[in-house]
Amino acid sequence: MQKIRRRLAMALCALAGCLVGGSALPQAAYPAKPVKLVVPYPPGGPTDIVARVIAQRLQTQTGQPFVIENLPGAGGNTGAAAVARAAPDGYTLLVATTAHAINPSLFKNLSYQFGRDFAPISQLTSGPLVVVVNPALPAKNMAELIALAKSKPGELNFASSGNGQSTHLAGELFNATAGTKIRHVPYKGSAPALTDTMGGQTQLMFDTMLSAMPHVKGGKLRALAVTSAQRSPAAPDLPTVAETVPGFEAIAWNGLLAPANTPREIIAKLSAELRTAMEQPEVRERFEAQGFAAAWNTPDAFAGFIQAEIDKWAKVVQVSGATIE
Repeated sequence: MQKIRRRLAMALCALAGCLVGGSALPQAAYPAKPVKLVVPYPPGGPTDIVARVIAQRLQTQTGQPFVIENLPGAGGNTGAAAVARAAPDGYTLLVATTAHAINPSLFKNLSYQFGRDFAPISQLTSGPLVVVVNPALPAKNMAELIALAKSKPGELNFASSGNGQSTHLAGELFNATAGTKIRHVPYKGSAPALTDTMGGQTQLMFDTMLSAMPHVKGGKLRALAVTSAQRSPAAPDLPTVAETVPGFEAIAWNGLLAPANTPREIIAKLSAELRTAMEQPEVRERFEAQGFAAAWNTPDAFAGFIQAEIDKWAKVVQVSGATIE
């Protein structure tokens, strides 16, 4: 009996040692079940399209479904708040946009903190907006637009897809850097904003290439410039705003984030899978067709990018005086 007790004690000690050393029963590989990608905007928009391209590719690579859930509302805050409250297990992720870097300084009462409540995984896309005007406007380029706006301070209007969106703050950044006073008119989405710009109720808009360029090709809008630092491969003949207003840059981006405290090994796994996904020619081609470029980066690099965006747009919000309760 004493020998049995000694052997049992030795076995228990060995088991305890395994548990302490982390070599107990093997953990299930991630992902072991469907992963939910929360898109905080309605179906069919640029962010939704990017998310579905990525979801399809990640499902192919991992063998697990990546399911899109659209949770629109409050300028992207409804979906972001839901992910911030989700379990940090890698099975609920947020497809974030430029607006999420703008919102911390624009909204007074957010239920989450963008810089604290999320773990960055990777940027997904980066792309310019395009400055489009009603064809009746007597401005054929950015220099002429600036001259016209300065000759009629407060008389020109620019439409946006909503308060706090990149289409809004890009216009405010333009006012600040070009010294113009073009008034902002917010809409509930890009489609009605473009409709009124084409109809002449507003004179211009800073919009995504995906939404605006079909109307440019149809002759209902005139494109003046793109807002990136370099010309866009999707419209190489269009100059940049910076060619007229040095230093101006406003890009639209998407990125993938997990709730804070998600295990680092899950973040690393997702980052690696995204890198593989965005190296695929078909993924790059689908992004480029919408005026976006694939933009993978490491979690640490993406965290730095997000903070720089938060700081940049906070200054624009302060100068514009914009605020939302």
